Amino acid sequence: MDILIFVLVIGVAGLVAGLISGLLGVGGGIILVPAFYYVFQGLGYAPEQLMQICVATSTGTIIVTSLRSVTAHHQRGAVSLALIRSWGPFIAIGSVLGVLAAASLRSHELQLIFGGIGVCLGLYMLLGKKSWRLSDSLPGRRLAALYGSLIGFFSALMGIGGGSFTVPLLTAYNVPPHRAVGTSPGFGLLISIPGFIAYLLTGWHLTGKPPGTVGYVNLPAVAMIMVTSLIAVPFGVRLAHQLSPQRLRLVFSLTVLVLAGNMLRKALMG
Repeated sequence: MDILIFVLVIGVAGLVAGLISGLLGVGGGIILVPAFYYVFQGLGYAPEQLMQICVATSTGTIIVTSLRSVTAHHQRGAVSLALIRSWGPFIAIGSVLGVLAAASLRSHELQLIFGGIGVCLGLYMLLGKKSWRLSDSLPGRRLAALYGSLIGFFSALMGIGGGSFTVPLLTAYNVPPHRAVGTSPGFGLLISIPGFIAYLLTGWHLTGKPPGTVGYVNLPAVAMIMVTSLIAVPFGVRLAHQLSPQRLRLVFSLTVLVLAGNMLRKALMG
């Protein structure tokens, strides 16, 4: 019965994550991290750093969802390759540093970070006005390096694909919402690949982990999400190009607020 529950919940989470990845340009981690946490905890697996396992496993799944999503958006001409090349190295470095930071935290502390940052992002997207701008053009190389490093760091720390940061940031620099959403999964690849490798190489000291966990990464969950999310990503991409920018922004903000808010609530109550 435990195996059936695991397969059912993770499978549904993968479908939803794939849809959200294609729709919003995020890697799906904002859904997967809470899903992994509740499933593993419900099945009785409660190692000292359970949250780290959830974040690491989510990071592994983002590789495939981001690749599928950025490919689909690129076919529609919504991806800025120049941005990916420019910010990419700094994002990758920040991702590895984020893994090292996550490994040094307790599970409860990581929950607070995930929930707190997620709620702030959701509120910004929900309440922010269309007229809000940092600039009408993209930043120079020095500021781009800072942005890229911070995006990679906090994304790897939270197990997300970076879209929760890059979509609001790019739109604040006057990038059209659909182009911001389309480019974001390209950043997700540069976050998830080095982050996934780093998470595999850490966490070997941890006991009480779910079966199939290597380092901090639960490989069975990664495999299931890769299969189910790939089915849903194209539908999310199609829907993203049918929605108005205002509706896209609303869907993004409400999704983040509900999931991150619940994680923050549990962390504060625990």
